Amino acid sequence: MEDDFSKALRQTADLMDKELRTLLPVSEGLEKRLFDAMRYAVLSPGKRLRAFLLIQSADLFAVPRLHSVRVAAALEMVHSYSLIHDDLPCMDDDDLRRGLPTVHKKFDEATAVLAGDALQSLAFEIVSDADTHPSAEVRIQLAARLARAIGGQGMVGGQVMDIHAESNPIDMATITRLQRLKTGALISFACVAGGILGHASPPQLQALKAYAHDLGLAFQIADDILDEEGTAEEMGKATGKDAAAGKATFVSLMGLEDARVHAAILVDQAIDHLDPFGPKADLLRHAAHFAIHRRN
Repeated sequence: MEDDFSKALRQTADLMDKELRTLLPVSEGLEKRLFDAMRYAVLSPGKRLRAFLLIQSADLFAVPRLHSVRVAAALEMVHSYSLIHDDLPCMDDDDLRRGLPTVHKKFDEATAVLAGDALQSLAFEIVSDADTHPSAEVRIQLAARLARAIGGQGMVGGQVMDIHAESNPIDMATITRLQRLKTGALISFACVAGGILGHASPPQLQALKAYAHDLGLAFQIADDILDEEGTAEEMGKATGKDAAAGKATFVSLMGLEDARVHAAILVDQAIDHLDPFGPKADLLRHAAHFAIHRRN
């Protein structure tokens, strides 16, 4: 029987697919190839974990789903943009993503770059729209935090560090900061955005941010473990590339078993940060366990 968390995660994925199909542009004009690439990237099968975290965080404050789902859709667009660009030949040069050809393989490199660009701008268009939240102040806060999460002090900054790590040795402190920016910044936005939508107090926002910080690192450690142990069929993409390239990961620096232990400690810490929210945060607690027990 499907447990409550698995059911909620699946329902979120279904909800997001419906919302994204509505929000993504369609055209039979000259821009059709661009829009087809955007839809291909965003609507490919995925867990929608970031959307789940955002919606569940907003649910803590009884935010209407009308608002949280729109912000979650914008976040999924940004995440898809980041994957499109991450897969490019000038970055990770991957042929598969979620078991399907990457966007630059399915279409072409120029279309992939432009599809990523267009998804990023569409995300900000959605976040700033009055339909997303009646309060202009809330929309401004969301847009500002999203911009920071994906810019030079967030995801893009982490990607630059990741490129540096391909040809230079890095230590544990550096890889922790790298992943906090590259992977953790969007996870942090997901959780904090739910609080912003619900007019959370500063201590409540801090609790969500602390939860996301530990969850994001645990999630990345689990990714490194899966890259070491998982198969291409499970992961839907090539595995073992970092090890083959001699690139530092949590597993290479800590060892497999210590990495598992560290991820479990981070999950326990993440869950402790949710104490102020009581039973209402149970699905977020389950999400933390899911982050390190998933198989893809």
